[in-house]
Amino acid sequence: MSEPLTILHHLMETLTDGQEGFRSASDDVESEELKALLLQYSLQRGTFATELQELAETLGESEPPDGGSIAGALHRGWMDIKSAITHRDDHVILTECERGEQHAISAYRKALNDPDLPADVADTLRTQAIEITTVHDQLCKLRSALAPRH
Repeated sequence: MSEPLTILHHLMETLTDGQEGFRSASDDVESEELKALLLQYSLQRGTFATELQELAETLGESEPPDGGSIAGALHRGWMDIKSAITHRDDHVILTECERGEQHAISAYRKALNDPDLPADVADTLRTQAIEITTVHDQLCKLRSALAPRH
């Protein structure tokens, strides 16, 4: 398998993890507005994964990866446990979402540092990375606004 395909597979796993993580988080938050926002982010991650799958096919992909990573599944499990313990605390859930987005940003940065990435793939990754960073920043602001005041 070529290096660009390996990179795309890794990012598709990351996006699937994000898609499932946001969907799971939307089930746990109390605020209807926040629930809708997290579902929107979940849909965005699914769209991004589809875009990468299409790029992979242009590079000769024949077997798309199926599902997210084990680490992502463990993180979602941790989010479920943590939200149960904290009684579905929106602040805590947003903290976990923010951490997941930080992982995605790191994965994209690493991918974009590959000198052998075809230009069309790099362009798509840059565009997606900007969107993911924007979501991360929005989550950070929302989490800060919900921080417990002492």
